[in-house]
Amino acid sequence: MTDWKLPKDKHLTLEAREEIQKCLESGVSFKDIARRIGKAPTTISREVKKHLITKEMSVKHSKADGTAIIGKMCSKLLKAPFVCNPCEKHRYNCPYQKQLYYARVAHQAYEKLLVEAREGIPLNKQEFYEADAVISEGIKKGQRLYHIMQSHDISFSMSSAYRYLHRDYLSVKKLDFPRVVKFKARKQYRVAGVPKAAKVGRTYDDFKSFIEEYEIQHWVEMDTVIGRIGGKVIMTFNFTQSNFMFGLLLDGKTAAEAAEKIRSFKEQLTAGGIRFGDIFPLLLTDNGGEFADVFAFENDASENRETRLFFCDPMQSSQKPRVEKNHTLLRDIVPKGSSFDDFTQDTANLIFSHINGVKRQSLHGKSAYEVFAFLYSEHLATLLGISYVPSEHVNQSPRLLKNK
Repeated sequence: MTDWKLPKDKHLTLEAREEIQKCLESGVSFKDIARRIGKAPTTISREVKKHLITKEMSVKHSKADGTAIIGKMCSKLLKAPFVCNPCEKHRYNCPYQKQLYYARVAHQAYEKLLVEAREGIPLNKQEFYEADAVISEGIKKGQRLYHIMQSHDISFSMSSAYRYLHRDYLSVKKLDFPRVVKFKARKQYRVAGVPKAAKVGRTYDDFKSFIEEYEIQHWVEMDTVIGRIGGKVIMTFNFTQSNFMFGLLLDGKTAAEAAEKIRSFKEQLTAGGIRFGDIFPLLLTDNGGEFADVFAFENDASENRETRLFFCDPMQSSQKPRVEKNHTLLRDIVPKGSSFDDFTQDTANLIFSHINGVKRQSLHGKSAYEVFAFLYSEHLATLLGISYVPSEHVNQSPRLLKNK
């Protein structure tokens, strides 16, 4: 392969896409591919993700009663290059669902999009109105647009849907969409933090050194969501590899309450045949005072360390971005200012079950539940209080609790 570059600010050509496919098959990184054709690495990443071809696994999995098991996905597809092109196994009887990038298929999709973009909006076509009805019904349930597009055969792209929304061609309006309208400014409250003595050897710099030394790529981010000030709160846990989240309901935002709840939770896992330290070997959280009893989180019932707990730097929520991002899904169902005082643990489990049922672009159209069940098991998800929710039944709005 010889080095060559595209002219600046030009779309990818068929020749460029064929070069991308050849490089992928040779195991070349996105960064090196970008250097070869004169584009940014993010451009190559978006190109590959946008034109993934999914092939179902040749080996079917089912339970003893004949019920089909959720399609398995290779864990290698969760990170770059997100495709099976460089893997020799995909040409044989691989037991996993495959994702491939084909240059000619990608270029045909690109050319089709160019033609459709020049045709205008087909308001007089029945398929547009059918798509409008599907989108409107999903949005009224609180579902995200990406989730709707992945769950149904929509005749136009997600960017087109947003364009139609802003031009008032859809039945639903901007106010019906989550986060299309800007958030209100947050109110600031002073809360007790973690004592300095408790953070010795557990700072964010210690965390970075720890994961570098042991080559750790995934951990669990932990946080607390507040309802009414002084009322019940939800302590949340987010698995960074799958964005799977669950929560424990606390009667108050105190270290004693959090310690009691986490010890009870560890006993619950042990009764289910699971050791807390095996599933939660590394925890990262903020400086909230409820996490001050570090030994309740780190030690088992015999006071032996089974988990490592680290704290982010003060006022640096960006150091645990996944749990913070997932909280926006929680707030779709229980907006800020909502009280959790009438909640039970079953209420929290219901909320997080629907959150984990949302299909994610970051997971290539899979839901957090599907990825977590593959990486761990449905049994563990059940022990954490999370149930499988089919995509068509996902409800991402306050109506979920009103219906309950």
